Amino acid sequence: MRTPRCSPCLALSLTALLLTTACSRPDTSSGEPGTTTRSGRVVLQNKGSDTLVNVAQAWAEAYKTVDPNVAIAVSGGGSGTGISALINGTVDLANASRKMKDKEIASARERGIEPVEHTVGFDALAVFVHPANPMDQVSLAQLADIYGEGGTVDKWSQLDLVVPGCDSDEIIRVSRQNNSGTYAYFKKIVLGKARDYKMGSRDMHGSKDVVDLVENTPCAIGYSGLAYANEHVKMPCILNAEGACVAPSPATAVDGSYPIARPLLMYTSGEPRGAVKQYLDWIVGDAAQCTIQKKGYAPLRAGLSCS
Repeated sequence: MRTPRCSPCLALSLTALLLTTACSRPDTSSGEPGTTTRSGRVVLQNKGSDTLVNVAQAWAEAYKTVDPNVAIAVSGGGSGTGISALINGTVDLANASRKMKDKEIASARERGIEPVEHTVGFDALAVFVHPANPMDQVSLAQLADIYGEGGTVDKWSQLDLVVPGCDSDEIIRVSRQNNSGTYAYFKKIVLGKARDYKMGSRDMHGSKDVVDLVENTPCAIGYSGLAYANEHVKMPCILNAEGACVAPSPATAVDGSYPIARPLLMYTSGEPRGAVKQYLDWIVGDAAQCTIQKKGYAPLRAGLSCS
């Protein structure tokens, strides 16, 4: 039996179909929405920071009632993951708890993408210890000695502390993986640009994982976004340059008095347009800013009244 050959017309049709499929996603450098479904519904891809992921999911859910024709697909993975997706043109909005690095911006521009930064809130990056730990305050210098390469502090007794349940006296350092904006921001503020982390920390995928480990480990110390705090961990205040000990809170994040406060960011490829712009305009409005406040972060405007 002879095998039938594909006709030239069929081959051309398949090629046209492939080209049509490949071009179904508009150019994200224009800021236009990323995907339109057969029903005409617009889907915006939003990926990145684990610090922001819970807020982003809450925003996406609330936005369904604002514009039922727009869906927001949210995923985490860390700030680096979101920024890489923006550079690759696979997301409309990249969530980040740190600013883009110069090399990331250069890489984006090489691909014809101009990253535009949007501040959507503020966060206090909290330090967590087990509730039995008597540590009530800690300085940036002490944190650098605990976490930083060349730091000499690896026992709680070196800080004149006796931690119940920690018979080994060992400080178990809980950190984040290096694609995390929280990891990068803590390094920048606490360790400085020229210093790296010590080897041997327990590097967690997400902020919740950090808090869960500290909650169940008397010897541990960790850090993550304030919104992940719960009643089963303790947050020592941080001594600032003036010698005042400032507790992490939305208020101290907004006024800048907390030493490890940071903006929470979204990046777009170029100035946002269409559904992307409408969504970002809604995010900076009072309703969405009340959501970020309820999640434990600081809104863009102090004194925001939320019921």
